[in-house]
Amino acid sequence: MSVYAEVIGDPIAQSKSPSIHNFWLEKLGIDAAYRAKLVAPGDLAAYLAARRGDPDWSGCNVTMPHKQAVLPLLDRVEPLAKTVAAVNTITRLADGTLFGRNTDVEGFLEPLRSRLARQHYFRMARIIGTGGAARAVVAGLAAEGFTLVVAGRDPAKARALLDELAPQGEHHAAPLDHFAARTDFTFDDRSGCCDLVINASPLGMRGQPALAFDWSHAPPGSIAYDIVTDPVDTQFLRDAREAGFETIGGLAMLIGQAAAAFQHFFDIEAPREFDAMLKERLAP
Repeated sequence: MSVYAEVIGDPIAQSKSPSIHNFWLEKLGIDAAYRAKLVAPGDLAAYLAARRGDPDWSGCNVTMPHKQAVLPLLDRVEPLAKTVAAVNTITRLADGTLFGRNTDVEGFLEPLRSRLARQHYFRMARIIGTGGAARAVVAGLAAEGFTLVVAGRDPAKARALLDELAPQGEHHAAPLDHFAARTDFTFDDRSGCCDLVINASPLGMRGQPALAFDWSHAPPGSIAYDIVTDPVDTQFLRDAREAGFETIGGLAMLIGQAAAAFQHFFDIEAPREFDAMLKERLAP
């Protein structure tokens, strides 16, 4: 058998990861495979024990509901993954050691890198969500010097998230419905600032309720960023464009985190010059 990697979760049929990794393997002409593997919560330990002894298995991506449950089953975990308390990439080292990483943070930040390389007088992000994805977003932006406003159904959970992952700085927690109603707040001069509005929740995903966000809450020049990938173009993004804001869709984060994982699995950089073609393939 050739070298292979997997993505594990429950459910897993909806995962776009096999399409991404196999696209890159094809472009590079590498004799390897990447596939989806359904792993129920009760089977997680047995799955890892079996793969640990398989020299052809280079590792796996980890999706819901295993990102946190997998932590105590690994031999080594990188500091960032410990901080976020979530692993989305496991690699098998030559001696069978299982090493856990988190590439979600880098995947999220990747489409923002050119902006973050600039100097700003002030950086602020309004983040919707308090779940696992929001943890990666909060950790990544806190390290980049952002003042954060985290909104969730339970403001106490949002506050706890900030206290844990961004203890420095004057960050704020808010109820989710705070952003649903129109505001007449007058924003100050935003020149030289970097403002983000991020949906890090499942709201707006196919089969989920819509995200109620009134764009009067977004300062001029804000960037709307939705991590949802199904649909690719969410109502949140469409409303943002209609209000005159720049947008970033969830495929940017998905491909970014996959590229980091791909290099760990196959010891070669993903061929990112084909990103436009890949996004066309991934769009429904």
